[in-house]
Amino acid sequence: MWPAFSLNRPLLWTGLAALSASIWLPGVALRLAAASLVALGLMDAWRQVRLEHQRARLGQDALALSEDGVIITDADNRIQAVNPAFTRITGYSAEEVRGRNATTLSAPRHDKAFFERYWQTLRSTGRWEGEIWNRRKHGDEYPEWLRVRAVSDEQGRITHHVCLFTDISMHKARERDLRRIGFEDPLTGLPNRRRLHDLLDSRLRHLRAGESLDMALIDIDGFKSINDGLGVEMGDRLLARFGQRLAGHVAGGVVGRLGGDEFMVIRTTTFDDHDNWIAALQAHLGEPFEIEGHSLRFGLTIGSCRAPEDGRESGVLFQRLESALYAAKRHGRNHSQRFRPALDMQDSPQLGLVNELRHALATGTQLELHYQGQHHLADGALVGLEALLRWRHPRDGMISPADFIPLAERHGLMASLGNWVIDQALAQLACWRRLGMPEVPVWINVSALQMFQGELESALAAGLARHGISAERLGLEITESVLLDERAGDIAPRLGVLRERGHPIAIDDFGTGYSSLGYLKKLPLDKLKLDRAFIKALPDDRADAAIVGAVLAMARGLELEVIAEGVETIAQRDFLRAAGCSLVQGFLYARPLPAELLEAQWQEHESAGGSPDGARVAAEATA
Repeated sequence: MWPAFSLNRPLLWTGLAALSASIWLPGVALRLAAASLVALGLMDAWRQVRLEHQRARLGQDALALSEDGVIITDADNRIQAVNPAFTRITGYSAEEVRGRNATTLSAPRHDKAFFERYWQTLRSTGRWEGEIWNRRKHGDEYPEWLRVRAVSDEQGRITHHVCLFTDISMHKARERDLRRIGFEDPLTGLPNRRRLHDLLDSRLRHLRAGESLDMALIDIDGFKSINDGLGVEMGDRLLARFGQRLAGHVAGGVVGRLGGDEFMVIRTTTFDDHDNWIAALQAHLGEPFEIEGHSLRFGLTIGSCRAPEDGRESGVLFQRLESALYAAKRHGRNHSQRFRPALDMQDSPQLGLVNELRHALATGTQLELHYQGQHHLADGALVGLEALLRWRHPRDGMISPADFIPLAERHGLMASLGNWVIDQALAQLACWRRLGMPEVPVWINVSALQMFQGELESALAAGLARHGISAERLGLEITESVLLDERAGDIAPRLGVLRERGHPIAIDDFGTGYSSLGYLKKLPLDKLKLDRAFIKALPDDRADAAIVGAVLAMARGLELEVIAEGVETIAQRDFLRAAGCSLVQGFLYARPLPAELLEAQWQEHESAGGSPDGARVAAEATA
């Protein structure tokens, strides 16, 4: 920074001495010499004054450019000066606030104790920093981040305060939006699954003697047909109306939306009328909904339970509600089922595994992602990785996904499991980027439950922001069963939004479900994954060969990529190459590997200057 103003100016003092002595000097020559010294001293003084003016002007220009507001007050906290940013933020001009006490600008949100701590800290340390609420000229209140420094003279007495503040109202609004996204269903404004867990926990903790909690999980029957017939926008309006009617009927209770067309109700009661309460719910919600000339009645499937009879923990109660709802669905639609222990008996050999899966999710230490490469058939170049979930149990070793994924779906753990996969895959991508590994997309599988529970989009957005990964690096594989699951509704608009954000979209296991070619026209897709069931008998099975050829031809017409799964032999590879398939995945090219082995393999190839495994296998097979 610039040196402080100083009177240690030899030329100035020499000039002053020459001026005082010039009247006593006898000769003209001496007087002319003295006058020259006086002139030099005056020039030095003028130069010093000009520099000080320039420094002051530059300081004012710097304050004018600052986006942060600046206030300078005297020792009594009266405003002496402000910068233009202060006017932009508060609406007050410098003339309107000059001489006013700065505390008159504060909003009445802080008590006397707050300001006592503020002044005590400022006097003892000379500094204060923190969040404070102020009021603009037009009366609206806003939060700001304030930094204050006390300026003292040589005797240590405070003469001024310099205050620098930033308007953080936009930051606070983003925080509120994130909290709302995290705890509120965006369509209905009702609590979402996460918030319902918290509210149920709270009600269980504050349950008094003689009180019980009635809970119901409500699923609207056949809602997908409503979306298909009337359109997604009309379906969304009906869901919002349904939530409003439900909330109005259960005054004083808790109503939330778990996703799709599933709603949950919690009420605190002293009456033993659970069955009558469920019947009243069905009757009230079964009344017709009038919307744009359409009169619609909903069929409802309800699973219910009661606390503390059926459990005292929110996780257990959610599980039992799910069990009751699935049991009701097995008995047919438009039916209600209250939980009973027999519903859990059919799963009794696996209940221990469910609890251990919950523990694995809570700790995150037993679950792993293994990654299998996807390769160009022409040269074996790595073009992507599929993330495959594995559970390494401390006692039982590796547990197959075929064993624990159905349990997770049945007992309401699929959303948590899916969110763990999203976060882990993004964290691994961020780690590989730091290590300089090849930047290829990682594909994750998305279940039907993740889609209809409605938190997939927020989980993806939060994970991408947290790890600093772009959306195109995380591909989403949707199984065909999701397309036909009524609980997920019409997923085409949601997939369209995800694709617009940058996520590549693929249909997994294509051809094994109830394939509808109409979906391929409507859905925003990038890729089809041809199931291994059609690959394993190639090239000998004529039926499989015909199916593969037809899918490849159709995909070319729709401008979709096709990746063949389960390629294990050179003969399979050669057939696919001849048929025009460009992407493959399977043991011939790479086996699924944990991240650390994959990193070691990549580093080995880089240090050796060689090609990846897929390229080496392709080259050897061609030879």
